[in-house]
Amino acid sequence: MQSIHYIPNSLYELIEDHFGKTIDDIKEAYQNQYDDIIDEYIEYLNENNCVFFTDHPECFPAMNLQWDYPYKVSNAIIDWNKNSNYNIFEVLNQLDMLHCKHIQFRFYDPIEKEFLLKILDFLNQKESIINSLEIYIPNTKWIRQEEMENWFKEHLRISLICIHSSFDDEIIKITDDKIFIHTKQQIISSSHCGVISMNYFSINLKTFTESQHYNSCLNRKIAIDIDGEIKNCPSMTQSFGNIENNTLKQTLNNSDFTAVWNIPKDKVDTCKTCEFRYICTDCRAYTEDPKNLNSKPLKCGYNPHTNEWKDWSTNPLKKEAIHYYKLKDFKQT
Repeated sequence: MQSIHYIPNSLYELIEDHFGKTIDDIKEAYQNQYDDIIDEYIEYLNENNCVFFTDHPECFPAMNLQWDYPYKVSNAIIDWNKNSNYNIFEVLNQLDMLHCKHIQFRFYDPIEKEFLLKILDFLNQKESIINSLEIYIPNTKWIRQEEMENWFKEHLRISLICIHSSFDDEIIKITDDKIFIHTKQQIISSSHCGVISMNYFSINLKTFTESQHYNSCLNRKIAIDIDGEIKNCPSMTQSFGNIENNTLKQTLNNSDFTAVWNIPKDKVDTCKTCEFRYICTDCRAYTEDPKNLNSKPLKCGYNPHTNEWKDWSTNPLKKEAIHYYKLKDFKQT
C-alpha cells in the first residue's frame, strides 16, 4: 500500500549521517545528549514499519539508486478527436516495434464503439508487446458500465478506463491493478494535462529512482497529438514531424527530442527543494516562466517553503503565464 510518512529534517540527517551504525553508536556520536529524542525517532520508524532490527547489517547494503530501461521508449500518449485522420494502427505497429509497453489513449470527442473495439482487437490479434492500456473516452450513449467492466476481462491489457464528461464522480476498483472511473471533468483537449496533485503521486521504487536521474513525466515517452504530430507530449508546441511522413524511430534518434528526458526535478526551479520531488509528476509543457524550460510547473499549487497547497489557477503570480498559455478558463481539478 502506498503511503507517505513525514519526518523532521533532524531525523533525515540522522539517517543519512549515521548509516550502518548501531543505535548506541548514534547516541554516543551526540554524547548521549539526545538519547530520548533518538529513542522517539526509532520508535516512530518502528511503529510505521519503516525499519527492522538486525545483528547483521552487512547483509543489507545501501540501496542502488541507479535506473535504466532496456528500450528507447517505455510509454506513449495517443490523442484523438473528431477531426483526427492519421493511421492509428500504423502508430501501434511502430510502438510495438519499439517495445513500448504502456499506452494512454485520450479521446476528446465521442467515438464509435466499433472503432475502439477494432483497436483492442488489433492488439489482441498481433500478440503485441504492449501490456498496459489506459483509455479516456467521453460519456456517450453506447457506454454501459457492465459492458465496460467486462472489457477488463476480455482485453487483459486494459488497466484503466476513464469516462470523462460524466454525470458523477466514481472510482470502481475492478482488481488491484484495474480501475474504472467516472469523472464529471470535461477533458476536451490536451490543455487539461500537467496538473500537479498529491492524487497523482507515484510511491514506488521505480519512480523514486527514475526521478532522481530523469524527468518523471517525459522520460522514454513519445506522443501523437490530434493532428498526427509527433511530440514529447501533446501539450507541447514543438513537433518533430507528422506520423504520416516520419517514423517514431527516427524521432527517438533526434537529440532535440530526447533532451527534455534529462530534466529531473533536481534541476527544476522550486521543485529541487520540494520533499515530494522524487514521487511527483512533472510538466514541461506549462511552466511558470514560459521562456524557461526548467521553471516550476505552472499547474502546481504547492509551496515547499510553507508546506501549503493552494489553487494554482487563482494565484496572481501565475496570471501572466496562464494568459500566455490561454488557460484563463481552466479550473483546478
